[in-house]
Amino acid sequence: MNTSGTIKIRSLLQLFEAMNENERIIVDVLRQIIIENLPSYCKEKISYNVPYFFGNKGICIVWPASIPRGGIKEGVLLGFWYGNKLKDTDRYLTHGSNKQIFYKIFYSPDEIDEQAIKKLLKEALKTDALAAKSKTK
Repeated sequence: MNTSGTIKIRSLLQLFEAMNENERIIVDVLRQIIIENLPSYCKEKISYNVPYFFGNKGICIVWPASIPRGGIKEGVLLGFWYGNKLKDTDRYLTHGSNKQIFYKIFYSPDEIDEQAIKKLLKEALKTDALAAKSKTK
């Protein structure tokens, strides 16, 4: 598949075709953890050519290196849209040059710490709930 930056991925099938096997496994594991731990009002869509999860606002994004403009050369990035507002007491996430999105890059499925991700998803949902409350005020 063309990964020159002009691709337009519209489905998970297209996404999985664009990745190598290691990325496919990592993306699949991360998506399952996220889907199993987000409430039903949260949705997944393909945005920016990658899986994007949102509730009232953006929650997280899963960006494999095979997809252009993710800023990584290998692995799969799990980015929290409002990572700067999360209580990351375990210091699991990297605070890169983006002031808002904090992330973790996985190079192997063995590196995925499900408990740490679940904890961060709970924090992200608290932030998302606050966003909903501020809309109603």
